[in-house]
Amino acid sequence: MADTFTWRPDKSAPGTFTERIRSAQFGQGYKQRAADGINNETQSWNLTFTGEKARIAAILAFLRAQKGYKAFIWATPFDGPLYFTCDSFAPTDLGGNAWSLTATFEQTYQVT
Repeated sequence: MADTFTWRPDKSAPGTFTERIRSAQFGQGYKQRAADGINNETQSWNLTFTGEKARIAAILAFLRAQKGYKAFIWATPFDGPLYFTCDSFAPTDLGGNAWSLTATFEQTYQVT
C-alpha cells in the first residue's frame, strides 16, 4: 500500500489538468480526435508549504523517502485521494525558523 501525504499546502495551489488525446489529420481539413486510453486525464499540482523548519523537514523527509518514483496518495481539492509522484522539490530558508518548500505533484495511475 502506498504512503499517504497528509500535509496541507498553502492556499494558492495551482493545478493543471491535461487531457491526452490521439488525433489524425485527413484531407479537406477533417481531423479525428479520441481519448488516448482509459486514463487519459492527468493532474499536476504546483504546491508550496510554509512553516517552521521541523514541519518542512518532515515534508522533505517524506518526499525524499519516495525517491521520485514511488507513488503516494494525496487528496486533491476536487477529486479526493489519487496517486502522485514528486521528483522535484526545493526548500527555501525564509529567515529565523521559517522555511518554505515548493514541490510539483504529478498524477500517476496504479494497478489496484
